Amino acid sequence: MTWLPPNLPLARMDGQASVLDDYDGQVLLVVNTASQCGFTPQYEGLQALHLRYHDQGLAVLAFPCDQFGNQEPGSGEEIAAFCRDQYRVSFPVHEKTTVNGSQAHPLFRHLKQAAPGLLGSQGIKWNFTKFLVSRSREEVRRYAPTTSPSAITSDIEGFLTQASLDLGSRGE
Repeated sequence: MTWLPPNLPLARMDGQASVLDDYDGQVLLVVNTASQCGFTPQYEGLQALHLRYHDQGLAVLAFPCDQFGNQEPGSGEEIAAFCRDQYRVSFPVHEKTTVNGSQAHPLFRHLKQAAPGLLGSQGIKWNFTKFLVSRSREEVRRYAPTTSPSAITSDIEGFLTQASLDLGSRGE
């Protein structure tokens, strides 16, 4: 990976320790989430993407965040239960994460730099900002909270196809 440290820690809500390199070779869809937000129903769309594309190499990664309107106030156990019970989420949900400011998780610092927002802003404006990261980690696309998960299927398919072609050309 050229710009993301492979050993970057990603603590999962289920207590499993992981690092970014655990997703090596996969297309990533990284989303800052919240359970009490107007965009919370996007969990359904994220789960649909996970079910549709996981076997092709997509990893959906949720990072609950309480920085926007205190819309993720619960404990880790409460967040995990909400995701499981309300949306049948089966993709990894990580520990509550800070995405802006001096305490921002390094993953989000890298993603914001690689794919700035409107007018070059690096700040994340609200919950459910999405980052699509190519398998090679060399291309990152950013999507606004208002962009539904289903609206990015063609970009996901493009990254998955590109990744498959790249792997084939290297003889892997």
